[in-house]
Amino acid sequence: MKELANHIEQYLVICKNEKRLSKDTLKAYGTDLKQFAGFVAGREVDKELLSLYLQFLNKKFAPRSAKRKMASIRAFFHELEYREELKDNPFDKLRVRMQMPKQLPRIIPEESVKAILQKAYSLYRVKKDQWILRDIVVLELLFSTGIRVSELCKLTPDSLTISDNEVCLLISGKGNKERILKIRAPGLVTVVDRYMAEFEADIFSIGFTLVNRNHHPLAAQSVRRIIREYAELACVEQHITPHMFRHTFATSLLEAGVNIRYIQSLLGHSSISTTQIYTYVSTQRQTDLLSEKHPRGRMTFELE
Repeated sequence: MKELANHIEQYLVICKNEKRLSKDTLKAYGTDLKQFAGFVAGREVDKELLSLYLQFLNKKFAPRSAKRKMASIRAFFHELEYREELKDNPFDKLRVRMQMPKQLPRIIPEESVKAILQKAYSLYRVKKDQWILRDIVVLELLFSTGIRVSELCKLTPDSLTISDNEVCLLISGKGNKERILKIRAPGLVTVVDRYMAEFEADIFSIGFTLVNRNHHPLAAQSVRRIIREYAELACVEQHITPHMFRHTFATSLLEAGVNIRYIQSLLGHSSISTTQIYTYVSTQRQTDLLSEKHPRGRMTFELE
């Protein structure tokens, strides 16, 4: 077997050119595998070494991260085995059982979303600043479409259009899977249309819909900053991330009675099991509402 580092570089090239994995996935694989190579430090990779590495991961990382890192390494060794670069796969003799704590999606209360958007709109009405308009579009798209932040930043003049009084998005998701969303909310149509008109030169110059002040494509970090800034201005104390808008989008639709298969399609989930986690959140919300609103909760009776 060649030096581990060489195998890793070769594997990443295969993932890019043959498997056509996304840039973010390639980055994660590279980080995980190079970290593993540093731990190995020239030693023979066998069941015992993998067991030690699993212990190391469990001590240093959260269960979800540790599980992902082991999955990256397992996929790497399976590829080596498939290409006959490896006689014995050490993972064949290793049992990896990692108990994952149930992490429910964190959502944003409706009043908090409303407060953030109201603050952004009120500032724009006063200042008429084009960058506030850009920020409104970012917040509106996150809330109205459930789009991932990476998908949001990749939108182009061809993938975000307005026609027949609706905003049309052609979204390139994980694994380069495409989905189409059309939103007819008049307010969203108006703000996106105005933004596209004001930033037309920049948009067609750089080839991306959302731009920053340096006339470059907007980055995910800038989206997080925008959310943080308007949450603070609106006096929303909850720490809000772009992905929480996605969770809120899905949960809101489920609570409104939208079929879970349709929500799966809107979110671009390849498996229904990924979408089903929102059913628990919706059920819990129903339980809370029942406890708060049903008159039985306000009645007291004595057995003795």
